[in-house]
Amino acid sequence: MKEKYEKRLALLGLMPFIVLVVAFLFGPLLTMIIMSIQKTGGGGFSLEQYTEIFTNPFYMQSFRNSITLSLAASMISIIICAITAYFITKLSPKTQDMVLNISNLTNNFSGVPLAFAFMIMLGNSGVFIMLAKKFGVEILMNFNLYSWMGLLLMYVYFQIPLGVMLLFPTLQGIKEELKQAAFLLGASSFEFWRYIGLPIILPGIVGVFSILFANAMGAYASAYALVGSNYNLLTVQIGGLISGDIFSKTELASAIAVVLAIILILALILNDFMMKKVRRDI
Repeated sequence: MKEKYEKRLALLGLMPFIVLVVAFLFGPLLTMIIMSIQKTGGGGFSLEQYTEIFTNPFYMQSFRNSITLSLAASMISIIICAITAYFITKLSPKTQDMVLNISNLTNNFSGVPLAFAFMIMLGNSGVFIMLAKKFGVEILMNFNLYSWMGLLLMYVYFQIPLGVMLLFPTLQGIKEELKQAAFLLGASSFEFWRYIGLPIILPGIVGVFSILFANAMGAYASAYALVGSNYNLLTVQIGGLISGDIFSKTELASAIAVVLAIILILALILNDFMMKKVRRDI
């Protein structure tokens, strides 16, 4: 009787959370799905929005651009994050806390302020560009912030703090005692990382990579503030179709958002499959 009472009390305590999830996750998601199968302007259900997406080269280009940019940014970021997080584990606990706090603060620096900061530093009249022109640094003089490379640089920048914070606990799993035991048994540094270190951290790296990919795919404010509609990205297309200069196309925007959600779900499923496979092979 007491256990039943405790379960009911726990369920009652969860009610605010359940209401929030339904109101702000499942409710909008269901509305988005329903709108995506409606005809433009209403008047019945149809798959014309999805037909428009997959037959219009402009929208297909936005998918390719977003996926390519997100994959490239996530791959570069995960390498930098793994190296950085590993060396953070070598610092004293006090210094580790300080570095992680800085990473946490930097992780919250995104959106329009981040794009504005990049414009100040690397825009056409940015600080670094002006210094490069003064000292004749060719690689910076010819750098165009408002391009694919500019977007890639900004995406990598805001991915690194998040990746470092997520990978740090995984890299802490590489205990010094494991290294010493492996070296005492005759293993080289390469053999330690090949047979012990990498299998330990690989599931975490795969998991963080999928999170970084999803984070990059869903980025909107930073990209729009930097390049506007000059570079064809999924999130920019969704925002443009909802706001609309003349009239909005919420049905088409909903369909694109549904396809984007499916891509992210498939990425998470692939991540789960890879992590299970890696753990099984360890």
